[in-house]
Order: sequence, then structure tokens, then C-alpha cells
Amino acid sequence: MSTTLFLTAEWRKLIMANYAVDPADLKPLLPARTELDKWDGEVYVSLVGFQFREVRVRGLSIPFHTRFPEVNLRFYIRFKEGETWKRGVVFIREIVPLPAVTFVANTLFRERYISLPMAYQENLDNQSRTLRSAYRWKFKGRWNQLSVLADSVSQPLITGSQEEFITEHFWGYAHAGTNRTNEYQVAHPGWDLYPVKEYEVECDFGKLYGPAFGTLETRQPQSVFLAEGSPVKVYSKKKV
Repeated sequence: MSTTLFLTAEWRKLIMANYAVDPADLKPLLPARTELDKWDGEVYVSLVGFQFREVRVRGLSIPFHTRFPEVNLRFYIRFKEGETWKRGVVFIREIVPLPAVTFVANTLFRERYISLPMAYQENLDNQSRTLRSAYRWKFKGRWNQLSVLADSVSQPLITGSQEEFITEHFWGYAHAGTNRTNEYQVAHPGWDLYPVKEYEVECDFGKLYGPAFGTLETRQPQSVFLAEGSPVKVYSKKKV
């Protein structure tokens, strides 16, 4: 584990819409020395929206960059170090509203960020005991969205569940040149989940993420979660 702390923040109200996909669509995106991770024999991509809050980079709070939404499409891999398998994620594309965040992430971590107009809405209805969370982003003149209506009372994560598989990959991996991969660790506790009653996904998958993912536009996700989130720590990258 890297001992150099790069970023601290809170990740809150994470919506995760999960789709089983053909492994052949993901293999060209695999960083060197990694392999696809599976749940119940399937490989998954997740469309994820969440709130970045209380962001500090190397302990410093940067004005106007401490709170913002992010939406990303990611998939799940594993990397073997010695006799230990590390479970991680690879980001196909990440969307934020702040160009400075895009510049830092792409430059330092070799990620695939873009900056687009974005909005987040959250509404707690105590009378109906429901929580509505919605992420929106504008791409080529069209507003996309990822939203849920959930119970307002959260429940603990169940060990061995699909929810645990999706939420508990604690490493990030990205291409770093021929036969080299960037690795960084993300540390956080397990997340409580809000049972989802309804969801809506409107996303230009093919235009945003590539033709291989265009079929997701007409498919329903296998599952949709809403996680409360927690404080997180992101450690500096290293090459593996």
C-alpha cells in the first residue's frame, strides 16, 4: 500500500446501474497485467453517479473545487501482486463539471475525464419516507440522467452480495504505456444501501463511451443501487 496520501474527500449518494456485458468488449481496454473480474460468471460495467464533497488535495482545500458531482462508466478487474489478488476498477470515461479537475486527473493519473455541464438534485420526503437522487449531464445538446427513488432508511451491506462486489473494489488501474499500468489505492469503509423503488437511466452510451456500449441504451440494468457513501482516501499512484 502506498503511504502517500494524495486526496481526501467524501463520496456521497452513489447511484450504480449495473450491466452484464460481453467480455470481448472490455478486453481491449484492459491495462497491462490485469484481467477481468467476474460476479457469478459475468463481467459488469457500472454507470455511477456520486457527489464529491469536502475535497482536499494533499491536505489543501481548493476554492470552488471542494464539492461537485461526477458520473462515470467503469468495469471491474483484478491484478495479482505476488500471491495476492487485488480487486480494482478501470474507468472508461469520467464526467465532471470542472475543467481543472479533468486536467489534474488526466495528467497525474492517466484517467479519461471530460468536463460537461452537470446538475445534481436530492430530495428527502419524510412523509413518504423516500429519498430521490438524480444526476444530469449535458452532452451534444442533450441532457442525460441517472436517477433513483429509494427508501429513506438505509440498510447494511450484505457480505458476499453483488452489492459488495460492485462497491468494494479498492484499487484503481489505468494504462501507463506499453506493458505498464498505473495503480492507486482508494480506502473507505463498507457503505450502507438505500433500497431502490424506481430508477431512470437516459444515457447516450454509444456516443459517450464508444460503439461497443451503444446497446446499453435499449437495455435495462441487471441491478441498480443507491449507496450512502463515506469519507474516502485516495493514495498516490505507482507503476506496476
